Amino acid sequence: MARSRFFILMVGLGMLLFLNPLILQGKTEPKQTPENTISLKLPEPVKPQTFPRPLKFLVVNVIDRTGDPRPMLVSEGRGGIFFDRDRTVVVRQALEDSLRAPGMLAPDEASADFLLTVYLFQFGLAEGSGFEIFTKLDMNVVVKSRATGKSQEVPALGTSIEQAALRKKNILKRAQASLEECLTTALRNFLRGVKLREAIESLSASVPQS
Repeated sequence: MARSRFFILMVGLGMLLFLNPLILQGKTEPKQTPENTISLKLPEPVKPQTFPRPLKFLVVNVIDRTGDPRPMLVSEGRGGIFFDRDRTVVVRQALEDSLRAPGMLAPDEASADFLLTVYLFQFGLAEGSGFEIFTKLDMNVVVKSRATGKSQEVPALGTSIEQAALRKKNILKRAQASLEECLTTALRNFLRGVKLREAIESLSASVPQS
């Protein structure tokens, strides 16, 4: 009799798990709402380094290589946190704003000295201990000389850690602050970094002199 009851119980449990696979995952898919969505924008543009001669850059494309099919999802934890736009749009706007401020953004390809294609490998929140909010932006920028067609890759990384908050509203504020700092740091490392200067020098040296 006891064995029969055990069998019925196991069959019932198996049917429940089969009908609701989310129980197997131990979590539900986060849904985007106005309450868990943040609007990310640089507090102020990142000032690029200067070069021996005035240069113009054009951002050709920003390509998502994160492998995440949900390009607006920042984090599944804490009930879900989302961007209000695709992460590639966020990065592109921040990069173009930073180039536009000092007059280094080309209006079109014909006016550009160098073409930029950005590959995003990570941009969002990492799941940690719960006592901090850790954000990371990992990207590679292909810098291409329009004159010669030659190119070089310039990596750029940005990270930030903020103390976590208990209330959902404060969590969003802390996450936004951390993401803004992360984005600023990554752009500063790219626009003001030695690797970009070296790439520009190398690609400029290959330009035929008239």
